[in-house]
Formats: sequence, C-alpha cells, structure tokens
Amino acid sequence: MFSPEEIQSLNELEFLLYNYVVKNSEKVIYMRIRDLAKEVHVSTTTILRFCKKMDCNGFSEFKVKLKMFLEEQEKQILNDDKTVFLEFLNRASSKDFDELMNKACSIIHDSAEVLFIGIGNSGGIAAYGAHYFSSLNKLSSSISDPFYPVTGEVKEKSLAIVLSVSGETPTIISHASRLKSNNWKIISITNSKNSTLAQMSDVTITYYAQYQTYKYYDITTQLPVMYIIETLAKRVFNLAQNEKK
Repeated sequence: MFSPEEIQSLNELEFLLYNYVVKNSEKVIYMRIRDLAKEVHVSTTTILRFCKKMDCNGFSEFKVKLKMFLEEQEKQILNDDKTVFLEFLNRASSKDFDELMNKACSIIHDSAEVLFIGIGNSGGIAAYGAHYFSSLNKLSSSISDPFYPVTGEVKEKSLAIVLSVSGETPTIISHASRLKSNNWKIISITNSKNSTLAQMSDVTITYYAQYQTYKYYDITTQLPVMYIIETLAKRVFNLAQNEKK
C-alpha cells in the first residue's frame, strides 16, 4: 500500500504518522481523525496531507484502502522462490552477466579493503558478505545501521559494495553519496539498473527478482544476492591465487 516513492515524499511529522499506522493498522481503521491526531501528536491537517500523499481524498478513503489492504494480506499466498532463482541463474549464465561479474571482481581484487552496506534484509546479507569475503582472505567489514556515521574518509583503493533491493532507500543513497564524493569506488547489487543507486555506481549487478511484500515488509528473495556475493568472493580469491603462481 505504501510505495517507496510515497514514503520518500513524507516530511518528519508525516513519517511519525506513517510509523504509527504501520504498527497499529488494525486499530487505525476504526479511529476518528481527531483521535489519531491526538494519539500521534500531530494536527488533523497533517493527517489529511498524509492521506493526499497516499493518493486518498481524505481520511475516510484512507481507512477504506487500509482495511482492504489488510484483508488482502490475510489471504495472501506466498510463492516459492525456486522459479525466480532458476530464471536468475539462466540470466547469470549469459556472456554479458559474466563480463559484468569479472569487471566487479577486478575492482574488488584491486581494493585494499571492502565495506558492505545494507539495511533491513540487505543489512543481514551485508554482514554475511563481509564475513564470507574475509573468510576468503579479502579484508571486509559491514554497516547495517541506518544511523551509522559514514564519513567517507579516503583510504587507498577504497571500495563499498552496496546492497539494496529498490536502490532508492534514502539512507543507502546518502551513504553511497558521501563515499562517492570522497572518491570511493561503488559496486551496487540491486534489483533495478534504473535506480538512483545504480546510476551512482561504478558497476551495478542487477538480478531482476519479482518484488514480494507481506504487510509492510519487503520479503523479496535474497537468493540471487547470495549467489552474486559468493561467486564474486570465489573469483576474487582465484585471482589472488593465480597471482601467486
């Protein structure tokens, strides 16, 4: 119900309202606008402006849409990700994809250290990526805290691998922008080559998995991301091994 574009358009007060609605949806659909305003400590004008940004003419229409959304979620059946992953593996077998992976490997191999960045599910994968790379002798660390201070201080051959399904998460874009302005190399792993993050990156590896959500949560499969990370790590390891021969 709440698209990334709609969420990004919210100001500070509207975002407080959004957070309350997400956590109390079953309660909100039965509330009066004055009661909601009192509960969140915002004005009714703020609520109406919020509703307009959610493409609703007023609070009553917003509640109807919210109720319908909740009912749909209760009936939702989640698809197995096997087909999605097999389709990705088919694309990953192409020459273009292989060349893109090799280009990323060359940048990673030349870097002194790798910083993985991700938030939410991508944050968990970022931590895994840093651990996996470090296990194969590539010094790596990760950031999954959206409020972590990224100063962007330049180290020799600095590289960030940034993970984001949408490529539009404001905090991720902010982190990447700071690093980019300080001459870091950016490799992004995302679901869309047309995203803001992709446009900022030196190399973008896209996997085009079908978006899946449950309630307000992004549950898009991370299997392609895991494959990409593990394949990159192994190829970089092999590059280093070949240099020793």
